[in-house]
Amino acid sequence: MTERPAACESTRFSLRPLMFEAFVCTIAMMSFVALIGPIARVLGLAPWQAGTAVTVGGIAWVLLARVWGAASDRRGRRRVLLLGLAGFVLSYGALCAFVIGALQNTAPVWLAFAGIVLLRGLSGGFYAAVPACSAALVADHVEPQRRAAAMAGLGAASAAGMVAGPGLAGLLAARGLELPLIVTGLLPAIALLVLWRWLPRDERHAPADAVPLKIGDPRLRRPLAVAFVAMFSVTIAQVTVGFFALDRLRLAAADAAQAAGIALTVVGVALILAQMAVRALDWPPARLIRIGGLVSAAGFGAAMFAVGAPLLWASYFVAAAGMGWVFPAVSALAANAVQPHEQGATAGTIGAAHGLGMIVGPLVGTLVYQLDNGAPYALIAVLLAATALWPARRTTEVR
Repeated sequence: MTERPAACESTRFSLRPLMFEAFVCTIAMMSFVALIGPIARVLGLAPWQAGTAVTVGGIAWVLLARVWGAASDRRGRRRVLLLGLAGFVLSYGALCAFVIGALQNTAPVWLAFAGIVLLRGLSGGFYAAVPACSAALVADHVEPQRRAAAMAGLGAASAAGMVAGPGLAGLLAARGLELPLIVTGLLPAIALLVLWRWLPRDERHAPADAVPLKIGDPRLRRPLAVAFVAMFSVTIAQVTVGFFALDRLRLAAADAAQAAGIALTVVGVALILAQMAVRALDWPPARLIRIGGLVSAAGFGAAMFAVGAPLLWASYFVAAAGMGWVFPAVSALAANAVQPHEQGATAGTIGAAHGLGMIVGPLVGTLVYQLDNGAPYALIAVLLAATALWPARRTTEVR
């Protein structure tokens, strides 16, 4: 029988500070993504340079998520989480300040590009500590059967930030590109103060003789595969929806952009609602992955046959609702498979798999799209169905 970790008895742990941090930091990150196009146009950057500036943050995330997570196993969640978030506050603040200075002083293109890439990479590398340590904290303080619900709370907060971020950026940008950068640059600092005040101070450290968790650990094969496929599928759907609206729905450029924007907003709303539903259910992670993966596969499969924008939006809603069950469940599945002193490394490894999906997905999606405009949806529907139906292997319960 599974034994509840000792930290589960702590009455000082609350999910609310972590949810607040996930919400405001996601707003900051998504706001910058929404602003990079107009910023690039004003600074004279080419589209590929703007894309590189966004991608480099994901690469840094992949490279450092596992490092931060393993460090939290050795040195404690609070210390590493606050250190990573403080680094993000400084690097993201420096990024916003640099962009504001470049906008106001007409910086040379090469300098603007180099500065944005460097600071975006630093901010992505530091922020990699935050989701990894947050997931490990949940695993430390929440009993295994309730972990999926707790992870869903973090996911819902992050999804809310995904919806609010671009909207906030658009609203503030009406007064100039500098204002949204100033506002979103301050949000992570508020999150840092909240976590410093309310994070538990009782720390857990891995034994000195603990064997480091290997990336190829058999216990993590299924969680890693599901985590990669889930993020891979989401990013393909994000990057192809605009092209699909142009080519399959035959909309004008402005109408296609509007249809794509509504589809992505629908995704955020569906993620929030689905992850709120997870918190009310008492289902094990494997069941959530199986049902959520099949629902999402059906949604993306239906998108292939969309002949109008409303059907496309409905398909994206169904697909995102399924993903809203998969994402928290895969984190809980991984946490329940390992020992308490391995939670940080495990969360970081899952985060790296998500980051790899974010990097590979847009490249594969656009290549497959050239074969047929419905091919990306067929590909991710098959992958999601395959991972959902992956036979669960009976394993020994973690004590």
